[in-house]
Amino acid sequence: MPGWLTGVLIAAGVVLATWALLILLAKLLPPGLARDLARLLPDCVITVKRLRKDPRVPRRAKVAVVVAGLWVLSPIDLIPEFLPVIGPLDDVLVVALALRYAARLVPREVLAQAWPGNRELLDRLVGRRGEKSPDTDTSGE
Repeated sequence: MPGWLTGVLIAAGVVLATWALLILLAKLLPPGLARDLARLLPDCVITVKRLRKDPRVPRRAKVAVVVAGLWVLSPIDLIPEFLPVIGPLDDVLVVALALRYAARLVPREVLAQAWPGNRELLDRLVGRRGEKSPDTDTSGE
């Protein structure tokens, strides 16, 4: 087997092992910040998949989330995946930034429907916590 193929298979195995560890932590940790962080990447990937297929999502937002998805799947990383805990950090950052950008283009209810995780974490992620939508404004204007 060629050396490059062995390297690709090892990298894929490490990525899968890291993902399995994150999923295990997300299920076993008690509710709180650590559990939210462990669930962030899997929730982001599910959201990316759902937004990519939704016809209500503008093309620019779909491109952003697809690029983020490809970044996560890529074996080339800024921080190697085999480093425990901090390995997926660059993936989390890229996906979070892409979702934040897409959230500005996607209707809020579409994003909320696509997000499988904690709603409060989504609000913190996209930076809309505490904002009032125009339909809920009760100022009397």
